Amino acid sequence: MKTPFITICGVALACASAGFAVPPLVTQWKLNTTGATGYGGAVADVTLVRYSTTNVYVTCSGIPSYTIGPWNSPNTATALNWVYKLPLNPVQNTGTTTTVGLGHAAVLRDGTAIYNARDARSYNNLGIWNQTAWVFERGSFDSCYGHPSPGREYHPHAYPTCLLGSIDVTKHSPLIGFAFDGFPIYGPFGYANADGTGGVTRMTSSFQPRQITARTSLPNGTQLTASQYGPAISTAFPLGCYVEDWQYIAASGHLDRHNGRICVTPEYPAGTYCYFVTVNAVMEPVYPYTLGETYYGVVPAGNTGPNGGHNTPGSGESVQTLVGALCVADIDGSRVVDGNDLGSLLSNWGDGGGAGDFDRNGIVDGFDLGSLLAGWGPCQ
Repeated sequence: MKTPFITICGVALACASAGFAVPPLVTQWKLNTTGATGYGGAVADVTLVRYSTTNVYVTCSGIPSYTIGPWNSPNTATALNWVYKLPLNPVQNTGTTTTVGLGHAAVLRDGTAIYNARDARSYNNLGIWNQTAWVFERGSFDSCYGHPSPGREYHPHAYPTCLLGSIDVTKHSPLIGFAFDGFPIYGPFGYANADGTGGVTRMTSSFQPRQITARTSLPNGTQLTASQYGPAISTAFPLGCYVEDWQYIAASGHLDRHNGRICVTPEYPAGTYCYFVTVNAVMEPVYPYTLGETYYGVVPAGNTGPNGGHNTPGSGESVQTLVGALCVADIDGSRVVDGNDLGSLLSNWGDGGGAGDFDRNGIVDGFDLGSLLAGWGPCQ
């Protein structure tokens, strides 16, 4: 039987309880060790990862190594030389949750920013019926579902196709990045059950299209005056094109109002809170696309607002630098694939996903054992 995963109050203990010496928040970045360049000749992906006992500092240009553009937009993408600061030990926000604002809300493994569902515009500029970027800006997206902002920051608003490629419906989706509260973001498929059992399934949002025929009220029941009404539901303005066309119905999908859940993943076999990007049954992005309207965890200052995203370690904060490539088989985060990792894999043999499920198919088997043995020794 699979050992029940930890019920998390301050979810960060998932790493410590599983014996992770160096957690995924440090090791999972797409580190550029060759000087590879991307759009405009910018040094691509993540160039430096430093970490202390409290924070992780991720240095990146914001330009990925894969091809981006063209986009139907006058804006252009530029290297902006970010240093994001993420909490090493993320915890649930048990008070007033933080709104996921405009601009970068999270960072992908390759250092590219990811934005929320909105496009910063609203019907008649009243701030009542807020446009979704997927509908209103899709014509300016490149094949990666991204485009540059007026501030020259390249970003997707939905599943980052060029980072991950096509969606494999038979496997747990890869970890694609981290929100600014420090919790991981995954692609659209996860284990059917939160404890890692049941195979793999598409993670569904609990935001549902409202059952309305006219835009005369808000999801919370507020009745609007005629001057506040939204446009008639039509081909030009289909249901779902505005944020307020959606309503959160608890437990109607796998995910909560932040677009995540507490669960086991291949990188977090003891369980943690995870966000999932969402797609519909035909694999098209669906609201809220990335994060929900609020973050699950406590969001430290430093990544948003004026001069946000240009952080330095604090006075007296001792940092280490991540060296070496990503070690998939390093289950305990010790930066060595050894007997401890083998023991973790064998203890989970044939019993669902989680520790040792390197091929992400929802079961630990001989293929995974072979992968571990092939990676035996120090992470190089």
